[in-house]
Amino acid sequence: MSCIIIGIAGGSGSGKSTFTNRLRDLYGDKVTVIYHDNYYRRNDHLSLEERRKINYDHPDSLDTDMLIEHLKMLKRGETVCGPVYDYTVHNRKEETIEIQPNRIILLEGIMVLQDPRLRNLLDIKIYVEADADERILRRLTRDVKERGRDLDGVISQYLNSVKPMHYIYVEPTRATADIVINSGKNEVAFDLVKTKIDCLLQEE
Repeated sequence: MSCIIIGIAGGSGSGKSTFTNRLRDLYGDKVTVIYHDNYYRRNDHLSLEERRKINYDHPDSLDTDMLIEHLKMLKRGETVCGPVYDYTVHNRKEETIEIQPNRIILLEGIMVLQDPRLRNLLDIKIYVEADADERILRRLTRDVKERGRDLDGVISQYLNSVKPMHYIYVEPTRATADIVINSGKNEVAFDLVKTKIDCLLQEE
């Protein structure tokens, strides 16, 4: 089965998940979603305190080589066993998740457009941007409510790694995108992406 791989990048809290979820809801069982965050490297050799200090907003924290290999396998119609990341302990879980090849694969993550090898596997490259104030507020809410983080820790991580790494590694990838949108709820952008996906599906 040939597939269309769509990369959805942008800063933390920019609205990537909102846009991704809208596409998933629209195309239903034709869509498989892969999160780049699940490919954070294993760090079993480090203590929890040491793992907390890792700069997770640097490209080296991600096993992009594994992700690239998995995408190539999916393109060939093969099933892969994808990793699952546990944010509460800053490490991968022991169990994996079975990822089946599908007509549409949505790949979401802040660094999705950062590696040229990964970009070359994408049929559509999307960058979602948002005001810095909006991004930090969304990240604060998400990390405290969904990932068990404390407020001081989230603020410290944002100032020491998220913010500087965004300007060094994430924002420059905006120039490599096919489509740049200013909100995960942008209706015009959503319709444009939908039209492009439909055209690619008809070509198969």
